[in-house]
Amino acid sequence: MRSLEMLRLHRKKALAVLIDPDKVSSSAFQQLMQQAHLPLDFYLLGGSMLTQGNVGESLQAIRRVSDKPVLLFPGNCMHLHPDADALLFLSLISGRNPEFLIGHHVTAAPFLKKSTLEIMPTGYILIENERCTTVEYISNTRPIPAHKPELAACTAMAGEMLGLQQMFLDAGSGAASPVPTAVIKAVRQHIACPLWVGGGIDTIEKATQAWKAGADVLVVGNALEQNPHFLEEMVALKEAFNTCEEYEMKVC
Repeated sequence: MRSLEMLRLHRKKALAVLIDPDKVSSSAFQQLMQQAHLPLDFYLLGGSMLTQGNVGESLQAIRRVSDKPVLLFPGNCMHLHPDADALLFLSLISGRNPEFLIGHHVTAAPFLKKSTLEIMPTGYILIENERCTTVEYISNTRPIPAHKPELAACTAMAGEMLGLQQMFLDAGSGAASPVPTAVIKAVRQHIACPLWVGGGIDTIEKATQAWKAGADVLVVGNALEQNPHFLEEMVALKEAFNTCEEYEMKVC
């Protein structure tokens, strides 16, 4: 995606909001749509498990209030929609379940070939958390141990060598703790492609540490339900990073 490439080129941090289509009728979703004027960079739409099939309805709701790119973040091939701007084509390279490495991708390929979606090949790396998350349970894979940053780095390097164009480190939706900064640093030092980090980022302190460690894009979701003002705080933090002459200054 051109906008992401430009952000990376100019060493700018980016912020994405992850939306669960199952919650399109919730008060939290309505509150989020009221904040659509805030200068975030992307909406991610999807999750590990969707039960209501509201991807199209969610897309329409976002389009009514925002012109920001909407990227699909699918748990499987049932979570696709042609009206999005792009697709994070996730390959769960931290696990060994063939369905999430290539299986669902084969099923989705004919639909994607006919669509106008921008396809963004993405290495999805699940990092161990204090409790089992939905993505761990659904994918039936073991996350990379949180105390093994070198293993995460080697996994990301292999994914980049295979041609994956993004890396996504995830602690899982609603994680008790975020991806450790040591893991983010190790991965950042060994890859050149954009690095996304999500899961468990529910305070400004955690976001600051993740961006300082080398994340290019931070993804927030569940925290916005608990604190409606968190998005405003995150946007302010992003702008502070992006206006610092050097990231070592102030919050940077």
